[in-house]
Amino acid sequence: MTIARVVRACRSGPSQWDAWTTTGQYLYLRYRHGEGSVERHPDQSTGTWDGEESILWARWDDGTDGDSIALTDFLAMAGLRLAPDAEVHTTPPIDPKA
Repeated sequence: MTIARVVRACRSGPSQWDAWTTTGQYLYLRYRHGEGSVERHPDQSTGTWDGEESILWARWDDGTDGDSIALTDFLAMAGLRLAPDAEVHTTPPIDPKA
């Protein structure tokens, strides 16, 4: 799968990103305690994540028990790649409620 847009979801561990493929599919990327996962969901709203369209697309354990990983390393482990013109946001959006 090719990623067209990726946004870092939080400032600290675990490493998490919201991502969209070149076909518009939403993916939730997470790395915690050395375990990486890619979940496919209908959209970014967590209220939609329990339906039939949600699946665990990939999962792995690198044996490090780490909570931080570079996006490029995560994508390589997950078998994903960035589109040449991908929009990448490495700083999470500011929460207006904070």
